[in-house]
Amino acid sequence: MTKKKQFPLRIDHDLYAVLEQWAQDEFRSVNSHIEFLLREAAKRAGRLGKKKTDQQRS
Repeated sequence: MTKKKQFPLRIDHDLYAVLEQWAQDEFRSVNSHIEFLLREAAKRAGRLGKKKTDQQRS
């Protein structure tokens, strides 16, 4: 089972509506789509490699 960090997120209503539709188009929940988008951005920025870093393990 994957351990997930929970935190509150405040987001602009219009942006949430865009994310909601986008997530629906991709057959994901809004939460999982936000996580997917953040993970992809981290990969593109070179901050998330194929192996887990020490920070991810803790």
